[in-house]
Amino acid sequence: MNIQKPTLINVIAWTTLASGIVNLFWGLGLALTGLVSIIGIVCIPILILPTILGVFEIIYAAKLLSNPPQPMQPSTNLAIAEIVAIIAGNVFSVVVGILALVFYNDQIVKDYFARLNGTLPPETFLPPVVPATPVSPVPPVPPAPIVDPIPYPVFEDEPAPFEEPAFPESDKPEDPEKL
Repeated sequence: MNIQKPTLINVIAWTTLASGIVNLFWGLGLALTGLVSIIGIVCIPILILPTILGVFEIIYAAKLLSNPPQPMQPSTNLAIAEIVAIIAGNVFSVVVGILALVFYNDQIVKDYFARLNGTLPPETFLPPVVPATPVSPVPPVPPAPIVDPIPYPVFEDEPAPFEEPAFPESDKPEDPEKL
């Protein structure tokens, strides 16, 4: 089976391998630090968990990097365990876990794992073939005519000042002094 690995698969493999090595040493460091106190000795099963995660990461990365590739599924459980490693204080593993989950959702990675497991025919993964010359060129559309906008009226002289209306003698308001 001759399947070329996409770049994202190599990125997942190398970052998982690096996270596995970091988790291996991180867990051993936590476990050795825990041996100093009685409470740490009780907590050794919890402090050794990053080491176990590191071993699983190294095994998974080795399978991804193997040539010829082995049939396998994307390990979202491993990526989630990398994110949960924040409990042990390992921030690098969290970043790798988030990137792995994002990359597993990429269509190229999904197609690679599908082809690797035999659920996708090899020809569906090929990039689309672009013809050298267009089969039916689309005729160019002429540009739309430019229509002159309707000009606004231009006032040459200034408007007349406001004048109060003149009341006829009978409609004049009464003088307040006469009341």
